[in-house]
Amino acid sequence: MAIPAEMNALLLNEDGYAAKPSGSVLEALAPYVTLGRIGVPAPKPSQVLIKVKLASINPSDVMFVKGMYGQPRQKGQPAGFEGVGEVVASGGDPAADKLIGKRVAFATGLSGWGAWADYAVAEAGACMRLIDGVRDEDGAALIVNPLTALAMFDIVRQEGEKAFIVTAGASQLCKLMMGVAREEGFRTIAIVRRDDQIPLLEKAGAAIVLNAEAADFASRLIDVCRTEKPLVFLDAVTGPLAAQIFNAMPKRARWIIYGRLDQTTTPILEPGQMIFMHKKIEGFWLSEWMRTAEPERKGAAVMDAQRRFAEGSWSTDVTAIIKLGDAIDRVAEELGKPNGKVFIAP
Repeated sequence: MAIPAEMNALLLNEDGYAAKPSGSVLEALAPYVTLGRIGVPAPKPSQVLIKVKLASINPSDVMFVKGMYGQPRQKGQPAGFEGVGEVVASGGDPAADKLIGKRVAFATGLSGWGAWADYAVAEAGACMRLIDGVRDEDGAALIVNPLTALAMFDIVRQEGEKAFIVTAGASQLCKLMMGVAREEGFRTIAIVRRDDQIPLLEKAGAAIVLNAEAADFASRLIDVCRTEKPLVFLDAVTGPLAAQIFNAMPKRARWIIYGRLDQTTTPILEPGQMIFMHKKIEGFWLSEWMRTAEPERKGAAVMDAQRRFAEGSWSTDVTAIIKLGDAIDRVAEELGKPNGKVFIAP
């Protein structure tokens, strides 16, 4: 395949981090990226060059382009953490060479050459060769949500208690996790903010769904925590709601934060619970898990995710697939629609 000298990409407008937070909702894409032309990058020895077919848009992408994620922006570089495509060139290492010509799911990580472009660069170790039967839509969203779902459910499994709580219950990640939990006899307590999401999540595998906006939410939450005794709280929201949930949980509860959709202050309602009830607050970041988990554990999770997509037990809900040239005008509106993923196609 002939590789051009230049490519189209959505390029970051700013360096570093935002001076002040602006919320987790993407009101418009234009303030943060610009559609432009840039040279096609050359991969380093341990990297590969990928012709992008689809790139996903995750909450972490939104936080990153707004300068509120855990790594700094690089002005003039393409955005986008995750996608699917064909490896067309290698930096020369044997592991990278083996991927040439293969269809892969990939995460760009710290390469600085994101997936919202015609071509992207990723470490060979951050590329997953896809098996037959995995759709491009599933491959483009294979890493951030599915691997996080499997890795965090493994925490629940190791804890041993059958019930656990999730916020942002209608997210793609939580719906994937609910299905795995139901298969293994675990009970997901999902927190949402709209009644119309309740039947959708019950179908997806949630045992209990609570609407945080309901008048009886506080009393129902307390009753559920007393009955189900959940010890793990997987939280993508934070803020006062998460604090309320954690406060209602029993002794030895673990509040595991993996996102911050609510940018308001997150209080600790009763600090004494950390002392006398042995409660803990901790964080989960997939990038760290990918770096530190045993290779066998990572490999098993990757194949498990692919098998579920190929067999149809998992499927990525698609809201829209947007051409790269239309992204500035359409992404924000499509992200505002519930219950599905938005993708960019070069």
